[in-house]
Amino acid sequence: MTCLVVLEQADLNEDVVVSENASLTEGSSAYLRKGEHLTVKELLYCLMLASANDAATALAEHVAGSIEDFAAMMNEKARSLGMKNTHFTNPHGLDDEEHRTTAYDLAILACSALDNPDFAKIAATKYITVGKEESRRTLTNHNRLLFSLKGCIGVKTGFTKKAGRCLVSAAERDGVTLICVTLNAPDDWADHAALFDYGFSAVQSRAVSPDVSDVSI
Repeated sequence: MTCLVVLEQADLNEDVVVSENASLTEGSSAYLRKGEHLTVKELLYCLMLASANDAATALAEHVAGSIEDFAAMMNEKARSLGMKNTHFTNPHGLDDEEHRTTAYDLAILACSALDNPDFAKIAATKYITVGKEESRRTLTNHNRLLFSLKGCIGVKTGFTKKAGRCLVSAAERDGVTLICVTLNAPDDWADHAALFDYGFSAVQSRAVSPDVSDVSI
């Protein structure tokens, strides 16, 4: 959601100055330094490939001025997508009593986000190097399915002690795209591979009349 909101609110080439608050964000990190300059695009790659919480904070502050105001933007977007059981309090997903979502809502979000070409490109990227020469970083996508699952095109890993291992993934085969979401699943890589094999095996091709006005969906 952070990536999608930023893509809708900012230009990829905008310059972002990392604040002290962003540099001190706990959890997984791109090791951003106070005063460092990166583009919105570079920070989005840090966010999506390296799960960088410091990048999430930097982007939220850049777009909305504060974590609280950015969370309000996230919640507004969630409402517009029909995510009825989701409430965000921060841009990085660290545990909060008021921060909640469901597997179904995350599937809705993934479908919408993948319609954004920039999001889809970032989510499918395996490796990239970002930053100035003196602080260049080579990022590897934490989503192992990109390297092992046929047709995988994203989307995002997640983990906290309270939420456990969470994974939203997408795969495309023979023109069909499927979304898979698991929350608190210790063996999520294997679960997703098995679920995709099942899902794609259940897909059937049907001949459709040229007069689609008579077709009920």
